[in-house]
Amino acid sequence: MPYFTKLLLLIFCLVLLVESRKHRRRRWTSHLDVQRASHIFKKNRDLTKAWKGKTDQLLRVDEHDFTMRPAFGGPAIPVGVDVQVESLDSISEVDMDFTMTLYLRHYWKDERLSFPSTNNKSMTFDGRLVKKIWVPDVFFVHSKRSFIHDTTTDNIMLRVFPDGHVLYSMRVTVTAMCNMDFSHFPLDSQTCSLELESYAYTDEDLMLYWKNGNESLKTDEKISLSQFLIQKFHTTSRLAFYSSTGWYNRLYINFTLRRHIFFFLLQTYFPATLMVMLSWVSFWIDRRAVPARVSLGITTVLTMSTIITGVNASMPRVSYIKAVDIYLWVSFVFVFLSVLEYAAVNYLTTVQERKERKLRERFSCSCGIPHSKTMMLDGNYSESDANSLAGYTRNQMAPEDEKPEKMVVHLAMSNESNSSRKRGLKGHVGLRIIQNTHAIDKYSRLIFPGTYIFFNLIYWSVFS
Repeated sequence: MPYFTKLLLLIFCLVLLVESRKHRRRRWTSHLDVQRASHIFKKNRDLTKAWKGKTDQLLRVDEHDFTMRPAFGGPAIPVGVDVQVESLDSISEVDMDFTMTLYLRHYWKDERLSFPSTNNKSMTFDGRLVKKIWVPDVFFVHSKRSFIHDTTTDNIMLRVFPDGHVLYSMRVTVTAMCNMDFSHFPLDSQTCSLELESYAYTDEDLMLYWKNGNESLKTDEKISLSQFLIQKFHTTSRLAFYSSTGWYNRLYINFTLRRHIFFFLLQTYFPATLMVMLSWVSFWIDRRAVPARVSLGITTVLTMSTIITGVNASMPRVSYIKAVDIYLWVSFVFVFLSVLEYAAVNYLTTVQERKERKLRERFSCSCGIPHSKTMMLDGNYSESDANSLAGYTRNQMAPEDEKPEKMVVHLAMSNESNSSRKRGLKGHVGLRIIQNTHAIDKYSRLIFPGTYIFFNLIYWSVFS
């Protein structure tokens, strides 16, 4: 029995020894994990926890008066500017303005914001710190509307370097005025400018300049407009003077736009040209077809009036003549003249028929001669009266033994007499056109198209 008791005690002691070793191993492992975790934490510590509530103290914001510019009382502080144009949203001819979205960045040095750093890395902040420090008071000259984007937060970034250099960036959409010249519209090119300037600081306190010259302006390659082709962007700078406050540095973002002409060819020039050509169709219609020629002329005139009204409705009411106005009004004149041409043809035809009717009524008789080919002559007659007797035959004349007081005669015009008459009237072309109404239409078929083609050659050579 004692032997069995000793065996139990030995087993119990062995179990205690094993458990004790396991417990010590767990404690050692836990201690190693804590040390490893502490080492990792020290290596990648969260700086925001280390500087929690001390950003202002680190930048010493409370120790300086940031209502004053850097180096107040000294030379002008240089402020570099660069711009990246994100989009050119719209160009309005009626309002004479444009809308642009851009990233505006400022660079300057403020030694009051310098801070100690072992790795010379910058610190980046959002718009909340901007309200506590000095920033340039740049505004857009001739701006109608502008705003800083605030979705999902204010699109403002402030980056401060250990030596006090500051980068201030914001995303802005601005609508600014653009003085446009429409004298060559729609074959025009427009140059617009977005102007930046300090509102309060003159050139003695703040010097605005393009940070990298022409390289300071960058544009997105995807920028495009429906009516315009963007030819180039470039930067300039100059001084602006105000009589009450002095001289200011002003920066310019210039861009040149050329209008696409194809839209206006389809909507304005082609319809106007077709209406003019349609008015010429009346020259080939019989002059006695009054309803056809009158309705065609009125239709083309009203259509041209509609085209002119539609074009002017989408344009500002400028006091000078535009290139499109010249083309449309000249086309309108051609259409209107085609209506007047038929009015002249119809009037001259009516006058000639009235004269012939009066002449037949005056010299009518019952001699057995056809009424339309009889004329009473008393010895005094004009050349036109003789011409009207051409074509009569001798059997239509009265016998020689019948000699009344006024003899009925017929003058047969020979080929020789016709030739002499033509030579006699060779210099009176205008008279022939008036007497022969067919000739007016005949000459109009050549004069109207030829003159209009000549006008188009001059127009497109001048304005294109």
